[in-house]
Amino acid sequence: MNAVQTYLNQRNDEEPTCAYVYDLHQLRQHAESLKASLPDSCRFYYAVKANPDCPLLETLEPIVDGFEVASAGEIEKVSAVSEKSMIFGGPGKKDREIEAALESNVEYLNVESFHELHRINYLAEQKGVTAPILIRVNLSENVSDSHLRMSGVPTQFGVDERDIPPFIEQALASENVTIAGFHFHAMSNNLDAEAHVRFVEACLDKSAAWRERFDLDALVVDIGGGVGINYWNPSQPFDWDTLAKGIAELDSEDVQLIIEIGRYMTAACGSYVTEVLDVKRNHGQNFAVIRGGTHHLRLPAAWKMSHPFHVLAKEEWNYPFLRPGIERDDVTIAGELCTPNDVLVRQEFVERLRAGDLVVFEYAGAYAWTISHHEFLSHPEPEILYIDEA
Repeated sequence: MNAVQTYLNQRNDEEPTCAYVYDLHQLRQHAESLKASLPDSCRFYYAVKANPDCPLLETLEPIVDGFEVASAGEIEKVSAVSEKSMIFGGPGKKDREIEAALESNVEYLNVESFHELHRINYLAEQKGVTAPILIRVNLSENVSDSHLRMSGVPTQFGVDERDIPPFIEQALASENVTIAGFHFHAMSNNLDAEAHVRFVEACLDKSAAWRERFDLDALVVDIGGGVGINYWNPSQPFDWDTLAKGIAELDSEDVQLIIEIGRYMTAACGSYVTEVLDVKRNHGQNFAVIRGGTHHLRLPAAWKMSHPFHVLAKEEWNYPFLRPGIERDDVTIAGELCTPNDVLVRQEFVERLRAGDLVVFEYAGAYAWTISHHEFLSHPEPEILYIDEA
């Protein structure tokens, strides 16, 4: 029995179904498999931004080597469940967040600009400490056809690769920072494993060149994450084995390689389950309106995609009138919000879908609930359940 069915068996039917269901057993097995596939020289971190829920952090804590955080709030959440090291990143660090990082188990601070370098050095001086930093590099060339790119294109992230030499010189002249290595997070939701291996190789080569040029003892090479979920065609997932094997075959024995996995770690452990409130036809197209929507699961609207889903039929129908539905036709699945942008599925085929049936949105364990605009229209929040059973 899967986690969704376990949830459905234990709930009452007083209100339309709307819930996030997390399968912690599946998450644990998946994380352990990823960790085991990597060479011992590669440290395995969880990118907390994908999903910061405490039960997920507690499930991953015994498995991962550390956590990648991007705010003081995430530092606090990790510190509540673990004493393992953290890497603190993000393009807009506030002074109090830098201070929190210096006072906690943050092992390295990513530095994303000259000004941020000066601020970290100044705040570390005030505290009488030395801050180990990773220089985040915005590469000059694009490295993949990933859905979102943070390197190789103009973005707010990192230091332009062309400015790395003078940046290193300023860092070396700063008395309260020490260069521990380089950080290369460059993409989000990349689906090309071979391109990802080439990216890792480029990170190692560039780091080695800068270490040699400036005689640096900077052994950390953080390749970030960006491993994707194929929301458009789940039957053709990212080839993790190719990436893991490629990393193992690269010459990285003289460095400390770090990989930060977020979306690919937690997406599959979460499902968003909603009940169909209405099925109707409008201007020649079918629409199903669900209890819930993009205020709970914003990703499909943000990326203008159809989120992967399947239908769970409910045979009970308690009304004394006709049950609306469609069979063997395309349907757009929309939410309960008063905006035409509240769309989770766009003209996808279903065998049958009726009012009262359930729609299960898969791969909802990452960048889902926590990135959504919960307060719009003041609808009630979904139930949130964490189920841990084989």
